[in-house]
Amino acid sequence: MDDWMHPSWRGELPRREVMQTPEEVAAMLRLKALGWGVRRIAGELGCSHMTVRRYLAEGGWVAYRGRGRRRTLSGLEDWVSERFRRHAGNADVVRQELEREKGIRLSLRTRAALFFRA
Repeated sequence: MDDWMHPSWRGELPRREVMQTPEEVAAMLRLKALGWGVRRIAGELGCSHMTVRRYLAEGGWVAYRGRGRRRTLSGLEDWVSERFRRHAGNADVVRQELEREKGIRLSLRTRAALFFRA
């Protein structure tokens, strides 16, 4: 088993893919109040010490914040799908129409993601 894996009641998911429950965060706060260190709490609960630090700094459980910014093509999913079908998956033609009709210039990376999502 890799170092970043920790078996738990949640299955065999990597720690970075599992969000802490409000009960676990409450346990973090109680253990810290008892004088436990951040790394000791992390070891006991099977999570990263940085996760423990974040929740302790917040003072409790906080919902996942999600992505911080809007995606370039947010709201255009149907338009993009229709254009991909119309042009038989030709991403460059779709990119040209996107720039001409919507005024959106895409980076090479966004174009690649666009192609693989369609």
